[in-house]
Amino acid sequence: MRRLNARLAANLRRGRGPAGTVLVLTTIGRRSGLPRDTPLQFEEINGVLHVASARGTAADWFRNVVAEPRVTVTLRGREFAAVAEPVTDPVRIADFLLHRLRARPVMVRAIMTLTERLPLRWSRADLERIAASKAVVVLREENVTGAAPSPAP
Repeated sequence: MRRLNARLAANLRRGRGPAGTVLVLTTIGRRSGLPRDTPLQFEEINGVLHVASARGTAADWFRNVVAEPRVTVTLRGREFAAVAEPVTDPVRIADFLLHRLRARPVMVRAIMTLTERLPLRWSRADLERIAASKAVVVLREENVTGAAPSPAP
């Protein structure tokens, strides 16, 4: 998997691949201190980037973000510093899943049906059940002073 991620990250940096749906998140390894690239599907919600961890808080990249929230994002040929906010609240994650289902109904529904057993007639409770084992990271671009911009009201 690491080789596949490295190849996808390199292609995205060259402007090849699914740049409209995948970004490269560069974290600092919590044990190694080395940069780690992870290609991740993203959603932009109200101008703010969101990525999800299917493995929840167990994903290495998520654990790296918790240890060091300053990250680098490569998106559509642009690289920028960001501050990562880990989210584990099932209600907020269910909101994210609902957004994904509305934004990309065919792809996300197929994935969630196959991997999470999302029922044909799903409810908010189904999304919150799935969200309980997931995690999301909100990525806010750092401004020129190095501080993350204030969250929108």
